[in-house]
Formats: sequence, structure tokens, C-alpha cells
Amino acid sequence: MKRILLSLLVVIGLSVFIEPVTATAVEGCSNSLAQPHSPKRVEPPQLTLKSYPTVLTLETNCGDIDILLVPNSAPITTTAILTLSRAGFYDETFCHRLTTSGLYVIQCGDPTATGTGGTNWQFVDENLPSGAINNYPKGTVGMANSGPNTNSSQFFFTFEDSTFGPNYSIWGRVIAGLDVLEYVAANGVIGGGNDGKPGVFEDHKAIIKSIIALPGEIPVYLVKGNEDTIEVLVHQSLIIAWTN
Repeated sequence: MKRILLSLLVVIGLSVFIEPVTATAVEGCSNSLAQPHSPKRVEPPQLTLKSYPTVLTLETNCGDIDILLVPNSAPITTTAILTLSRAGFYDETFCHRLTTSGLYVIQCGDPTATGTGGTNWQFVDENLPSGAINNYPKGTVGMANSGPNTNSSQFFFTFEDSTFGPNYSIWGRVIAGLDVLEYVAANGVIGGGNDGKPGVFEDHKAIIKSIIALPGEIPVYLVKGNEDTIEVLVHQSLIIAWTN
């Protein structure tokens, strides 16, 4: 199985056959010296990848979270996530937001831990669900955004079935490590309420530690001029906007 290890500090602040994956269980989270910081500057990918790993593993200080990727449905998003991961953008970053009413979400991917940080480039929405009830079921991994086609680096996990506007690109599903998400959620929001920083955030326990590309598993970029590349360029404009 092709895998990429995404080291995340969880500072608690068709037909496919896949071999079983067992994530590290939560047995008490370790503290971290990580601090909110300015986002690392990473150049945007200009083409989608030709090949992808099957599973992305987020190594956190509360245990591993294994994500089954869906690159056939979300090639642009998957390419962006892998590009940022391999560049170390997510290393030592916090999962900075928890919502516990109606929207059962843990949000990560902002090095500043303020909810406003990210890359200086954005990309288009894709693989949006229908507007049905529980359209973001438990274990969904999707992109956070501030409006149509404003995806950057922030993403979220659903730790319970959730129903909200079909406006957030889905790029994976948790296949192991839901216990990590449930642990974070069970600690609630700092100061009470149903939307804010996770309670574990105060003890620096919800952090993405790092992302490691295993040897031999480096994705191969499409070569300019290749027929597949031409199709990608015509049908999948990857970078649609630049931010300051």
C-alpha cells in the first residue's frame, strides 16, 4: 500500500480492496512545545499528480489518524494537500477549532491557530456532496473555506454525522483513528460553549507533528505536453486565485 505519513500534533488545542489499517489508540496525549507560528511559504502546484498514495497518516500526539484518500473524485484537493504535507507546512500545527452542536467538526491546518491562517494561494471546490441529511457523515475529511473556490490549507474532520451546506470539498475518509477525534471532542471547548478552541488546546495536546513521505512513494508529476496533462489543464484549472 502506498502511504504518506502526515505528522500532526493533535494538540488537543470501481471496487477497492485495502489491507486493514490499525491506528495508535488514545492512551493519554503527550504534551508538546509547539507554538502557533506564521505559515511556511509553499509554492502552489501547477498540475495535478499522476499517481497518489492510498492512505495519508496523520501522526498526532494523541495517536495516528489514517485517511483513505479519494483522488479520483478530488484530484486537485489531494494534490494540494500532498504538496503542503511533503513541504512540512502542517508540521507542529494545532487543530484549533471544535464545534459540538449540529456541526460535529474538528478543524486543523492553520499554523497560526487563529482560524485565519493558510497559504497565499487558493484552489477550486470539487467533490461536493448533495444537500441531503448527514451529507458529511462521521469520519469525513473535507476542506474548510471562506466561500466558493477559496480552499487553502485548513481542513476538518467530522467526529459524528453532520448536516451542513454542500459547500466543502471532500478529500478523504477516516479509516482508523476515530478514537483520537472522539477524545478531542469529549474534552469540549475551552470556556464551554459549542464552538471554539478544543479544551485540550490549553495543554498543547492537539498537534500535527509532521508529514513524512516514505522512500519510493514520492508522487510523480505530469510532464508538460503529455496528453493527460493537456486534459488536466483544460478541465482542471488548479490555481484560480492568489491571496496576499
